[in-house]
Amino acid sequence: VQLQASGGGLVQTGGSLRLSCAVSGRTLSSAVMGWFCQAPGKEREFIAAISWSLGSTYYADSVKGRFTISRDNAEKTVYLQINSLKPEDTAVYYCAAKSSIFGLSGNPSLYNYWGQGTLVTVSS
Repeated sequence: VQLQASGGGLVQTGGSLRLSCAVSGRTLSSAVMGWFCQAPGKEREFIAAISWSLGSTYYADSVKGRFTISRDNAEKTVYLQINSLKPEDTAVYYCAAKSSIFGLSGNPSLYNYWGQGTLVTVSS
């Protein structure tokens, strides 16, 4: 399974971005897809996860209301919509995939496949 994240860039405070994660290779029809972020000097943090087959979602409490995860099965792409961006959202954003065992999870150690990350920079 290969994951290719894209859509990052420089945006002003209050702006929006939609990140994409294209999935190729052996597709896990029962996979869980997740988005994480890592700011400079900080640990990788969970943002959101989605069930590939069911579309059910799970969010970190800190991002509820501003971040939306979705997927397009036909395009084999997972999205992360980020609204009302803040300077503290500046980070490298990673998509990841895991099997459906243990369901939707925010534990990065359960994810087997990772994309290369896309940088989001929010200017004040």
